[in-house]
Amino acid sequence: MIARGIHELSSALREAGMHITIETAGTVAPNGIACDLASVSPKLANSTPAEGTIDTAWIARHESTRLNPEIIQQWFTIPDYQLKFVVSEPSNLKEIQALLSSIPCAIPSHRIQIMPEGTTPAVLLQRQREWVEICKTFGYRLNHRLHVDLFGNTRGT
Repeated sequence: MIARGIHELSSALREAGMHITIETAGTVAPNGIACDLASVSPKLANSTPAEGTIDTAWIARHESTRLNPEIIQQWFTIPDYQLKFVVSEPSNLKEIQALLSSIPCAIPSHRIQIMPEGTTPAVLLQRQREWVEICKTFGYRLNHRLHVDLFGNTRGT
């Protein structure tokens, strides 16, 4: 959403009859962008790199901008949307529920997607097993990172 010309590009794609899916962290408002499916992936606290691994100014900026419930809610004006959370442990559920509570509209549970984080098939399998019952309990959808199974932890896949 921060790319220069994104609105013009999406309009041209719409005029060409293309289906437009936009995946966004939900930190920039849609402002009327042409979009058929909004895949909003708010960044949980687990997205912040540990201190000492990256510049502390970057960490502070990330923390101050990673969540904006008001802007996330604006994405729900697009008729087809989903919320995707990248999770690392079951305790992330509390943060997800807090965020959902901070958005003043009802979000159907089937629109919430849970994607366990991991860079190896073994880690992904363990985390999927941790989340499957949570997803069943709350009616969330469990996503799989097929690209890790197929290609490993490889950039660009």
